[in-house]
Amino acid sequence: MRNILVIGAGRSSSELIKYLLDKSKIEDLFIVVADISLENAEERTQGHENAKALLFDVFNDEQRREEIQKADLVISMLPARFHIEVAKECIEFGKHMVTASYVSKEMKALDTEAKAKGLVFMNEIGVDPGIDHMSAMQVIDRIRDNGAKILLFESFTGGLVAPESDDNLWNYKFTWNPRNVVVAGQGGAAKFIQEGTYKYIPYHKLFRRTEFLTLNGDGKFEAYANRDSLKYRSVYDLEDIPTMYRGTIRKVGFSRAWNIFVQLGMTDDTYTIEDSEHMSYRDFTNLFLAYSPSDSVELKLRSYLKIDQDDVMWDKLVELDIFNADKKVGLKNATPAQILQKILSDSWTLGADDKDMIVMHHKFGYEIQGEKRQIESSLVVKGENQTYTAMAKTVGLPVAMAALKILNKEIATPGVQIPISKEVYIPILKELEEYGIKFSEKKVPYLGYNPENVIG
Repeated sequence: MRNILVIGAGRSSSELIKYLLDKSKIEDLFIVVADISLENAEERTQGHENAKALLFDVFNDEQRREEIQKADLVISMLPARFHIEVAKECIEFGKHMVTASYVSKEMKALDTEAKAKGLVFMNEIGVDPGIDHMSAMQVIDRIRDNGAKILLFESFTGGLVAPESDDNLWNYKFTWNPRNVVVAGQGGAAKFIQEGTYKYIPYHKLFRRTEFLTLNGDGKFEAYANRDSLKYRSVYDLEDIPTMYRGTIRKVGFSRAWNIFVQLGMTDDTYTIEDSEHMSYRDFTNLFLAYSPSDSVELKLRSYLKIDQDDVMWDKLVELDIFNADKKVGLKNATPAQILQKILSDSWTLGADDKDMIVMHHKFGYEIQGEKRQIESSLVVKGENQTYTAMAKTVGLPVAMAALKILNKEIATPGVQIPISKEVYIPILKELEEYGIKFSEKKVPYLGYNPENVIG
């Protein structure tokens, strides 16, 4: 049998492992699901005859090396910073590797060795990054193959709560790593280019410079800029493109409310708070407000941020229970971002029967024979429940499909790579359609950059 080692049985692995188990008999696969929680691993394998749940510590060098040697291919669903040791041992023992994470400098440095050994190291093969790359390149290549010049590429993705499970004022719940939501946009200005002009949005302005999006049949959304859109010019071979913008989708009104936390300083992850373990939610909120022995925390916050009591923004804050004097943070030496994540998790965790939703939207502007045209391509995927989420589906299925196609030598070009070649995206996008992950495409009048859609 061909052995696949899956390291990490977290929330994004459910559909990935289910796919491999469903294919295990016909494809002669044995899947080892290794996780720091044996319970998680057993929940994913469900006692399947072609699988084994393994209690696994990625920092145990002996165990890690032993399991990698046994595998034909390794899928790492670990946090990105832990991939590199796994990758080095995959090089050492001659094993293919697949991850959904961005290619780090350390990973890229293994490219020459991977090629020398004929190994495929596929990265960025989840949803964003992943399906966004593949669906974008499919249209970009088609436009270029027809002899057209690409003038504009804008891409937006969001992990949201489905309308039937949307029961809070923020119209949002955590569908992915909550930490990534809390610290989103930090670490430098958002960078993009619009009609040949470079634009930069500093973090403290990011959530007030948003753009409206309307998707037919799925309503109105907003998007804020991702950190670095400019690097995708080289990734997609669009070095001379006048407009390149990538953004994150949210329901309208989310960004304006989230900006409250940014302005207060609650999303800061650079320092720890003394005695945070015994602090109440109300104490935490009061940390960021001026000292006044006579004014309440509520009054100080409204005054500082100029929020009226009948404003829905105020209702959103109250809904999160940030003024509760009885609830304790319970986190020792925590950063503001860690405490905020804890508070939000009380309200934004998906319920057992809640459904999430992935929304992706691309805009392609191009010129052919002197005429400017535009294509819009959209994807909406809904989850089934708290376990089999749309996020798990759109992250896990491309990872699993790539792994199987590598084992079957359908994807054979060696090296550290991302899914932007026809060898990769054509078969995977085709198979994804069988699982309901299919883009709808339409031609629209060329609009270029439309400043009327921009807020702030």
